[in-house]
Amino acid sequence: MDINQVRYFLNLAETLNFTEAARRSGVSQPSLTRAIQRLEEDLGSPLIYRDGKDSRLTALGRDVQAEFMRIELALRNVREHSESTVLGRRRILDIAVAPTIGPAAFAAFFDDALGELPSVKINMHQLLAGEGANEVLSGKYHACILPRAPRSNPKLNVVPLFREPFLLACAESHPLAGKDVVSTEAIAAYPYVDRLACEFHTEITEHLMDHDAVMQPRFSADREDWVQQVVAHGRAICIMPERSIVVQGIVTRPVEGISLARELVFVTVSGSGTPLEIRKIAQLAARRNWS
Repeated sequence: MDINQVRYFLNLAETLNFTEAARRSGVSQPSLTRAIQRLEEDLGSPLIYRDGKDSRLTALGRDVQAEFMRIELALRNVREHSESTVLGRRRILDIAVAPTIGPAAFAAFFDDALGELPSVKINMHQLLAGEGANEVLSGKYHACILPRAPRSNPKLNVVPLFREPFLLACAESHPLAGKDVVSTEAIAAYPYVDRLACEFHTEITEHLMDHDAVMQPRFSADREDWVQQVVAHGRAICIMPERSIVVQGIVTRPVEGISLARELVFVTVSGSGTPLEIRKIAQLAARRNWS
C-alpha cells in the first residue's frame, strides 16, 4: 500500500461515494476505484460493500479507517515538524501525560513555559495503556509526565515534580465532607467507585484491605471524568490523587491510617540530542516550587 491509497480510502470512507471521493482526491474515478481494489487485494478482504447508493464500510473497512486516520495524523505531524525545523518556524514539542494526572497543577507551569519560550508550540497528548518512558526513548514524544519514576536508565532525564497523596474524594454535600479525617469504617458504608485506569489500583485495594475496608464497587470506569462526575453528583466515593480533580463539586479528605502517595516526574531523553526547548522546560520544572 502507499500514501495515496491511505488518502483515497479515507475520502471514500467519509463520503461512501466513489465519484465524490475521486473529486476530493483530485483523481479520476477509475483511478480511485483501481487503487481501492488493489488495497483490498493486498488486505485479502473487501473494505466497502458496493450496493448502489447504499455503499457502506465492512467491519475490516472500519478498522482500516481508524488506523489510516492515525497514519494521516502522523504524516501531518511530520510535516509540521519539518516546517518547524527546516523553515525556521515554531518548534513543536509533543508532551504526553498519564490519563490519571489532572491538569490543575500544570496549567500555570505551561503558561509560564510558553511565556519563557515564545517560539515553542506544545501539543499535549494522553498516554495510552502500557505507554510510558519508552515512548520518549522511541521519539514518539519529546517528554512525558508520569505518576512514578521509570526504571533507572542513563538515557533518560527524570525530574521529580511533587508528591501527591491518595485521599478520599466525595461530593461537597456528602456526609463525610464535614470530617477532617475519615475512618476506614466510615468509607465502607458508602458506594465505592472504582478507578480502573489508576496505576496504583492494586496498591489502593490492598491498602484498604489492610485497614479492614473491603470496598465493593457499584460503578467502575477507566475514564477519570466519568468517575468524578459520579462522585460529584451522589453519595458515591472514591480514592484518588489529591491534585487530580477536574470536576467541580468534589472535595478530598485524608483517610485514617492510609498514607499512600505517588511521586510525579517529568521525563525526557538525556544528552545533547534533546531539543534545547525541551531541556529548558525540564529545567523550569526542576526549579519550580510545586507546593
